[in-house]
Amino acid sequence: MQGLVNRSIKALHAIESGLLALLLSSMIGVAVVQVIMRNFFDSGLYWGDSAVRVMVLWVAMLGAMVASRTDEHIRIDLINHFLSARSKRHARRIINLFTLAILLIFTWSSATFVGYEYEDQTIAFGQVPTWLCEVIMPIGAGVMSIRYALQVIWPKT
Repeated sequence: MQGLVNRSIKALHAIESGLLALLLSSMIGVAVVQVIMRNFFDSGLYWGDSAVRVMVLWVAMLGAMVASRTDEHIRIDLINHFLSARSKRHARRIINLFTLAILLIFTWSSATFVGYEYEDQTIAFGQVPTWLCEVIMPIGAGVMSIRYALQVIWPKT
């Protein structure tokens, strides 16, 4: 059973990293094509700018997910230098609990927002609905919430 869980987690990590690399490459590619088409051909992809904005959101959320899986996100770590090993563990638990609370609020709020966008059936660009562009927010926040909930139970030192 433990082997299946570990393989599943590794597969999810590979999917996250692969999507992140694919989206970042695509975002750069579309932006470069837009610049070349505008400067040399006086045209461009009518959906290009909107697609790049959506890809920025997806790259940001996937990047945050990748950072949260290894606990390598940006943080101010002043207190840890003055704490004992045992105190660091308790402080880490409290910090992770606070992070979890913020992520749960973000998950709920973004899911509600995406639900409203789904009901409104607005279009982001082309035939792509707005809710589909924004669905990464509750998904990413939910994944990070699960990771920090686990870190509240088993904090990394």
